[in-house]
Amino acid sequence: MANQQIIKKIALETLNLESKSISNLSKVIDANFCEIINKLKVCNGKIVLTGIGKSAIIAMKISATLNSTGSKSMFLHLGDALHGDIGVIGKDDIVICISKSGESKEIESFSNHLKNEDIELIGISCIKNSMLDRLSDMFIHTEIEREACHNNLAPTTSSSCHLAIGDALAMTLQKLKGFSPSDFSVYHPSGNLGKKLSLKLKDLIDNNRIPKVKLSSTFFQIIDEISSKMYGATAVIDAGKIIGIITDGDIRRIIEKNHNIDRVLVSDLMNKNPKVLSEDTLAYDALGVMKKNNISQVLVYDNNQIYKGVVHILDIIKQGITDE
Repeated sequence: MANQQIIKKIALETLNLESKSISNLSKVIDANFCEIINKLKVCNGKIVLTGIGKSAIIAMKISATLNSTGSKSMFLHLGDALHGDIGVIGKDDIVICISKSGESKEIESFSNHLKNEDIELIGISCIKNSMLDRLSDMFIHTEIEREACHNNLAPTTSSSCHLAIGDALAMTLQKLKGFSPSDFSVYHPSGNLGKKLSLKLKDLIDNNRIPKVKLSSTFFQIIDEISSKMYGATAVIDAGKIIGIITDGDIRRIIEKNHNIDRVLVSDLMNKNPKVLSEDTLAYDALGVMKKNNISQVLVYDNNQIYKGVVHILDIIKQGITDE
């Protein structure tokens, strides 16, 4: 079994080397980078990412990030492009080719086709004055000291740097295009992330369990309403609008203080300033309100201020939504 100190030393060397190389990329955020961003921002077609080997995997990830942050993109494997698939690249597209060495016969054949079709090529490589550098219309030099691989062979530092540059491109475009959380939710309708960005309180209200009492309700009617609807609270309603809330905690406290509970009025129990939220509030935002105020439920109203129901904190958590 390997010694823990040796394991930690190797792992930390890897992380330190890669983080240093990524940090050094700040020097390529220059006028050339800005020009590339401006070209990509006004691209009327797709941003096509391509590469071969490990670079293809990085290109695929960058393309996915661009797509989910407001920039239309697609991934095309460089090998497939040269065997019949190059036709998917349109006249209005911009191509980004990623390669560690920037040297391959595929790059030469591919770039010749793009030049013939007057399609712009942006190269990203660790080697300056490489074939990819010479054949590209624009180029980003991702210089590295060495690979984290102890044989200095397997793409490790280089692939991390390429991924980081891809993120820098995507995040800059996202910000400049004003791509908002609501836009993001359109592209992520499913999963916990989609729910966090799209699930609203009105989607969580159980119309068969809407606890409510009136000012004229008796103490025992209040208890029955809270118990039967199982939210630990009930809204106090007047003309359909929320005027207060009574929780099971309020019930316990009044019982401890008052022996004549049959004479207790709703006005004696209710909190006149409950936390209320619009039915269009995101469940994720409502969760934040509940945790900030240390409460378990919120009362929900519609656009006309009419009471619609209760959402409990567990209703939100069960959907896989957390504030992390």
